[in-house]
Amino acid sequence: MTKKRVVLGGGCFWCTEAVFVNVKGVLSVVSGYTGGKRANPTYENVCTGATGHAEIIDIAYDADVVSLSELLDIFFAVHNPTTLNAQGADKGTQYRSVVYYDSDEEKELILKAIDKAQKNYSEKIVTEVSLLGEVYPAEAYHQNYYNLNSSQGYCQVVIAPKLQKFMTKFPQNLG
Repeated sequence: MTKKRVVLGGGCFWCTEAVFVNVKGVLSVVSGYTGGKRANPTYENVCTGATGHAEIIDIAYDADVVSLSELLDIFFAVHNPTTLNAQGADKGTQYRSVVYYDSDEEKELILKAIDKAQKNYSEKIVTEVSLLGEVYPAEAYHQNYYNLNSSQGYCQVVIAPKLQKFMTKFPQNLG
């Protein structure tokens, strides 16, 4: 097993977490915050937009089962990377589209994935590509949110369609 990590922000972390926990080869998904100025931010801090953090998911994956390129293909398909600081009704810098990297090799793969994904959008992709800094796990009630609250309205209206899109478009990656 070759364990690797990628940190993605694609709007509300509940949405992206719900998709990526179902990807074959993903070992764990932790909702959290990164990219900001404040140490140990809370959800309430991040929601103000003043900390600069993005809601993210920190993914550990087995690169022998799923590649970074495959994960990025899924990421760019299940959220809208062309809207600046927003996903649907969720608006603010904490909902920005962002991919964090640890190495120049990862950065190159991310930029190639953006070029590839751009063919699927008429608007320009505005996904931020940034060097990974400190990641802070979100509060416990945010972890595994969809699976624990799937009957809740937001889960049904916003998350379930993203999950269905993943299952339909990437059946080969379904875990």
